[in-house]
Amino acid sequence: MDGDVDIPGGIQQALSGFLDRQEERLAALGPELTEQVQAARDATSGGKRLRPSFCYWGFRAAGGDPAQPILTAAASLEMLHVSALVHDDVMDSSDVRRGAPAAHRRFEALQRERAEKSGHGGDPVGFGIGAAILLGDLCLIWADELLHTSGFDAAALARAEQYFDAVRVEVTAGQYLDLLAQASGESDMDLALRVLRYKSATYTVERPLHVGAALAGADSRLISALSGYGLPLGEAFQLRDDLLGVFGDPAVTGKPAGDDLREGKRTVLIAYAIDHASEVQLSEFDRLFGRPDLDDDEIQLLREILQDSRAVQACEDLITNRTEDALYALDEAPLADDASRKALTDLAIAATSRSV
Repeated sequence: MDGDVDIPGGIQQALSGFLDRQEERLAALGPELTEQVQAARDATSGGKRLRPSFCYWGFRAAGGDPAQPILTAAASLEMLHVSALVHDDVMDSSDVRRGAPAAHRRFEALQRERAEKSGHGGDPVGFGIGAAILLGDLCLIWADELLHTSGFDAAALARAEQYFDAVRVEVTAGQYLDLLAQASGESDMDLALRVLRYKSATYTVERPLHVGAALAGADSRLISALSGYGLPLGEAFQLRDDLLGVFGDPAVTGKPAGDDLREGKRTVLIAYAIDHASEVQLSEFDRLFGRPDLDDDEIQLLREILQDSRAVQACEDLITNRTEDALYALDEAPLADDASRKALTDLAIAATSRSV
């Protein structure tokens, strides 16, 4: 994307170095804590690195000098993302994340192995959940520490803090709204759209752009212009993610096919289908949706209802429209250079047309 920087490589280097220091720090408290650090290492390996990428290009869009430690600061958003994923998997009882056992399943297996060797021990399931919650908490703490020890001066960090604070509040609020939507047993389009915005749109695109731009000293006009690009693009990204959660290839997405249907995720896709399905379709949908034991044939039936009710096409149209809105806003934005404009254009396309 940009010849002078390897964003994924730089982010991985920053995360690995940071976790090396944390391992030394925690080893003084007890060797058992290496399990938490190793779980964090595995969880921060791979991924799309979208949030750090938007942070980096927000920085460049505001005229930031790439010689500054922007990749280390941007890595804080990847650590925040891991915290959210670990907690999200606990709340959803997900078994798999990125093709490997989710953190709580990992810790559960560790405890079960210890119990089998010793002949005694507590509940492995409860241990796994508790250990994963603590891992998510550690990653949330570490995200803040990564930003504040990145090497930027106090003035730059003070500018960025308001946006970093905002993204942590918004993603937590979005998680609660998502939890509430699932617990309600009803699909409300307004609530689904608010979950879409606060759990994903602001968290994935808008606020990372703001953090990077603020570190570079962006004025309010650029911050506003980045919102005009970031909000619709973040919504388009999550709409694509919701479609992949139902129709994606497990070998590519790293999650079982139809997991969102088993978990009963009350997304915009689902809200639209319920609003537009026939009575017969709705009866079948209500019977199956949210059942954790759905088999492949039942998953396929739910997919057909989503197709036939035109919910899939409606989401595709929303993705197209929101992406166009984002690119139009980008064209009008007062960016510092053409490289950042091209990179943000490429990111918009990659985020909304992806297969993973």
